[in-house]
Amino acid sequence: MKVFINKRIPEAGIKMLKEAGMDVIIPENDQLSHEEWINYCKDTDTILNVGTHSFDKDFFNECPNVQAIALYSVGFDHVDIQEATRRNIPVGNTPDVLSKATSDVAFLLMQSVARRASYNYGKVKEGNWGDFDPLHALGQELYGKTLGIFGLGRIGFEMAKKSLKAFDMNIIYHNRHHNEEAERELNAQYVSFDELIRQSDVLSIHASFIPEHTELFNRSVFEKMKPDAIFINTARGGFHHQGDLYEALVSREIWGAGLDVTNPEPIVKDDPILELSSVCVLPHIGSATVEARNGMAKSAAENIIAFSKGEKMPHCANPDVYSEQ
Repeated sequence: MKVFINKRIPEAGIKMLKEAGMDVIIPENDQLSHEEWINYCKDTDTILNVGTHSFDKDFFNECPNVQAIALYSVGFDHVDIQEATRRNIPVGNTPDVLSKATSDVAFLLMQSVARRASYNYGKVKEGNWGDFDPLHALGQELYGKTLGIFGLGRIGFEMAKKSLKAFDMNIIYHNRHHNEEAERELNAQYVSFDELIRQSDVLSIHASFIPEHTELFNRSVFEKMKPDAIFINTARGGFHHQGDLYEALVSREIWGAGLDVTNPEPIVKDDPILELSSVCVLPHIGSATVEARNGMAKSAAENIIAFSKGEKMPHCANPDVYSEQ
């Protein structure tokens, strides 16, 4: 079975595939144009995809030989899941293995924004340490404040657990369904979306992105938040309207923002939001640890190996595909 990997991943995953007898194809130049990527995909059975190439109806029409897709990510919003399922193509992803790493970044951003770390680090780099000023660029403390989680799944649970243990924060959340484990172990309280945005001192997004969520966090939402609230997004940039976020910050409708994802992504270097003292932006590094990336490689390989044996992928984004067969 041919497996096309569009970018080199940690060796642990590649080794697993080769030991399972796979013919692994990795281009020497991984900066492929869309046309080059499609040409590789046309000549393969399975794809282990790194990045956000679009797997839509046009893709499936152009690449009819593709039998399975393993994503090197937990998110699968770039895949037309309904179309893949209709064609009996299982789509694997990599949940669990990056939950701690991604929640670490959300936790880091929350603290960095609260204490204006990026702004103050910039001053040091510029040689502008300055004299002691009791009133300049003050941050805020997080102890006992309310953390609101939009999407309390695996990553959100880890973020809530850290915040509770470190700062004794109150946890509220909004989900499609109640998270009984979080309510039991973290004393998390389920609230409506409106209550979430009104009550949160820190609002952190950890939901899966779907089209209905596009720019859900916009000016009408930000203006309902507390004026000292911190907005954190480590999920997908499409959740927030970046221009509205900037306006909410400069008009002091909210206090600060920490972003590991932006809209658009990558962010342009002259985006005015980067000049604000209560903002910290990172280049989508949520899973960027040795442990998480190795785990992702192994999970993706496990999905392909299971498929090659005629077994159900252990991490499948469209499990209904098996009931269709």
